[in-house]
Amino acid sequence: MIKEIIVVEGKDDTAAIKRAVEADTIETNGSAIGEDVLRRIELAMERRGVIIFTDPDHAGERIRKIVSQRVPGCKHAFLPQEDALYRGDIGVENASPEAVRRALASVRTEGSPEHAEITHSDMMEAGLLVHADAARRRLIMGNRLGIGYCNGKQFMKRCASFQISREEFRQALAHMEEEIGS
Repeated sequence: MIKEIIVVEGKDDTAAIKRAVEADTIETNGSAIGEDVLRRIELAMERRGVIIFTDPDHAGERIRKIVSQRVPGCKHAFLPQEDALYRGDIGVENASPEAVRRALASVRTEGSPEHAEITHSDMMEAGLLVHADAARRRLIMGNRLGIGYCNGKQFMKRCASFQISREEFRQALAHMEEEIGS
């Protein structure tokens, strides 16, 4: 049984989680998160801790941001888009039990971004900004680092928030370059 309560978007996501692991969930019912749901998440954080596990799309990122701003210190599970895709639909509900378990095994805790190790120069040198293939490179790196896909500005913020070390970044970069042959 997972100790923390997992915050998901809806009933189908809860079903996908329960197929993969034994855990309790709180459903946000989409991006229109009500005050009562946010209070339940706050209480869950106080009592057991919280893992935010939303869809790897714009709406999921919006929910993740709302919850993490309201309830600091949450853990985050990120599902690669390719693991969440079924017939053009992206969502946690489409993920296999194995993909859900992998995402939960790579949970990241948000921390204070003051001690960021990854710089703008690192991002430029890695081809994650101002590069013809920057979006694809960020997708691969985000999946390797367990922080999900996002734009360049958000990628840097996530590296800082999740305290990605230079060594983690360097290793993910080496794997990415090996994978894409650059």
